[in-house]
Amino acid sequence: MNTKNAFSAASSLYQKGQYTRALETLNDLLNVDRSSKTYALLAKTLLKLGFKADAASAYELAGRQPPRREDYLREALLLHSECGNDDQALAVGSLILPLAFKDPDLAFALSRILLGRQQKELLTGFKSVLVEGPEMKHRFMAATLLTDDLYEEGNKHIVATLFKTYPDNIIFRTLYLIFAREESDLAAVDRHMAPVLASLAQGKLDHVIPDNPFFHLHWCGDEAINKLAIHDTVPLPAGHAETRRKLPHAWDRKIRIGYVSSDFWPGHATMKLLQHVLELHDKERFEVTLFDHSNPLAQQEEEFDYAKLGTLVDIRGHSDQAAAAEIRARGIDILIDLKGHTKASRAHIFNHMPAPIQVAWLGFPGTTVNIDLDYIIGDQFVLPERSKEHFHEKFCRLPDCYQPNDPLNRPKPRPTTRAQHGLPEDAFVFASFNGNRKITSQMIDVWCNILKRSKNSVLWLLCNGPHSEANLWARLEARGINRKRVIFTTRIDYQEHIDRQQLADLGLDTFPVNGHTTTSEQLWGGLPVLTVKGTNFASRVSESLLNAIGVPELVAEDMQAYEDMAVELASQPARVAQFKQTLVANRYIKPLFDSERFTHHLETAFEMMVDRAKQGLAPDHMDVPALPIRTEPFMTADDPSTAAIAAE
Repeated sequence: MNTKNAFSAASSLYQKGQYTRALETLNDLLNVDRSSKTYALLAKTLLKLGFKADAASAYELAGRQPPRREDYLREALLLHSECGNDDQALAVGSLILPLAFKDPDLAFALSRILLGRQQKELLTGFKSVLVEGPEMKHRFMAATLLTDDLYEEGNKHIVATLFKTYPDNIIFRTLYLIFAREESDLAAVDRHMAPVLASLAQGKLDHVIPDNPFFHLHWCGDEAINKLAIHDTVPLPAGHAETRRKLPHAWDRKIRIGYVSSDFWPGHATMKLLQHVLELHDKERFEVTLFDHSNPLAQQEEEFDYAKLGTLVDIRGHSDQAAAAEIRARGIDILIDLKGHTKASRAHIFNHMPAPIQVAWLGFPGTTVNIDLDYIIGDQFVLPERSKEHFHEKFCRLPDCYQPNDPLNRPKPRPTTRAQHGLPEDAFVFASFNGNRKITSQMIDVWCNILKRSKNSVLWLLCNGPHSEANLWARLEARGINRKRVIFTTRIDYQEHIDRQQLADLGLDTFPVNGHTTTSEQLWGGLPVLTVKGTNFASRVSESLLNAIGVPELVAEDMQAYEDMAVELASQPARVAQFKQTLVANRYIKPLFDSERFTHHLETAFEMMVDRAKQGLAPDHMDVPALPIRTEPFMTADDPSTAAIAAE
């Protein structure tokens, strides 16, 4: 065969659009000529015929022939990535890595894969090229990389520079506001949110749609709008969920539960809530697997026996598709996403059809947009009837509270003193231990009103750093609050944090994102928490918790009632003392900290889901029936702080 003539013939057929004939000629030619140009023409031909994965392999072969061709390897990497062949994409990426620091398409493809596998060592260098990328997807990825660490000075500098250079760019404004909220720069937030709110008032969603769903909740309490913040997600194909549910599945005597999370380590808030429930799962009826993509350094901080929780399966190095295949191979009946739109989520695994029943729970307080989920687990407070139209998941409502709480592994509050924490002995102490991003200008203004109206009172305020403290001081002083009226504190050892709750008189909740684990910690420590009726899941959590421990009176109807009630309680120390005594008395009686009761309700929910699926029925809204409320303590009240709290 004359290779030169054969190549010319194949090329001519390709140019004429006769791709099948060109492919036949190239297949014959490859028996004698495996040059770079032949493989490259093969790749182009396969691409025209729709064989992207084969085209990627052909481009890779073309690029690997000496002398190596980076342009062909670039095409191979992008096609491998597009086809979900992430291992091959990474292998090619190792050959042309320097090129990726200049090419936004390559940077995007590698970032997607490395983020999913939590292999972030190389991602720092991709930020700059992505923020200048020509496509929206590049800037979305840059936003993800930048917000992965809100305290990194380099990230803050990039965001500030971008917004200053492109003040009209919606994504850069959104990024800037995320960083500003994290540091409580309320003046900047108010100034740069003005165009966003003005646009929204006109019915425009330009600033909502690209917003990160998690950070979006911190400024918008309207669930009709929350569901429209989709960031970089894309809708699933029509009929996707139905196809998944019809896949062959072998049910067993035991229900096989799979939990997916990056939070399987003792120090994380999720484990502080969930650990005892995992321990309590009935091993005769349920088989539990934890699909783990936690940070290994976090897991090494404290020795822990994960075997008592279930089978731990490491999916850190898996692509989403490979993780889904691993899950399906284990025959999981119900797969539970514990992350949603929160940091280090692998929710996109659920879009690869890993299980017949897929459920959102605990991690994200809202609908998980563009993720294939059948149910969201909540309760009557966080998921009222009127919210159904704003969720794509069906409601599975537990009878007491959607939030599990661990009374066994969570440390008991010990006696402590105000002097140890720099608090005045004779003042009424209001406290907020919520994250700074939850503190809005409205909350600060209301708290200032409360302080002004409450004699001899102080605000005990958790701060995440000196920048946040300086910004909050500026706002407080501008509202006429003396520095002596506010005591800043920091994060401390968890046992000491639980201890210090009892020293305050009244916890002040935030809006539109309540304290979640923070509120349950305060209630566990014997501190009454004042909240306001919410307008979406994130702002209704404290109401759920307060009802579950038997103090619904601490839920105000609106923000003015919240302010008035705080002022009223500050003048009624006896009533506050009664609330504290009630919390202590109810700790081991009411449902909030009753893990056994909670686990029974959760397992009933799982059985109800499986029963429907076995009958071939589509998911539907369900309410789990309640066990009778206990009249006797479910644990021995061996809490040494009881007397100290009651004496406050």
